[in-house]
Amino acid sequence: MIELTEPCIVLELESTNKEGLLGEMAGVAQKKDPELHAETILQVLMEREQLGSTGVGNGVAIPHGKLHGLEQCLVCFGRSTKGIGFEAKDNKPVHLVVMILSPINMAEEYLQTLARVSKLMNSESNRNKFLQASSKKNIQQLFNAP
Repeated sequence: MIELTEPCIVLELESTNKEGLLGEMAGVAQKKDPELHAETILQVLMEREQLGSTGVGNGVAIPHGKLHGLEQCLVCFGRSTKGIGFEAKDNKPVHLVVMILSPINMAEEYLQTLARVSKLMNSESNRNKFLQASSKKNIQQLFNAP
């Protein structure tokens, strides 16, 4: 299963809108893997958003997309204590963001990761733990727990 690593965690997102948030998360992915280009990631994420918002409700967004040139799935986590307007299904601001990027040809791993993240974020108790976590290490432990 995909591990969340500390360089892929943002404790406090600076963005105030959906496109800014997706751009900020794309930048995090690029820092983790310099072979990736933030502009390309942003374009893939925005194209996915046009199909329907990945703001799943309860303050959670799970933007995702498939990228050429990616070797394995990459997961990045961001948190906004203020909340960001994201056109979520319940029209509430987003506080927790889990971005999943996948290689073009890894459908099974991609779907498993998406299902695991959805299940993790579906729990109110887990969401509260992520909101209250005081460090990247805490978030990493919560995310990677079996």
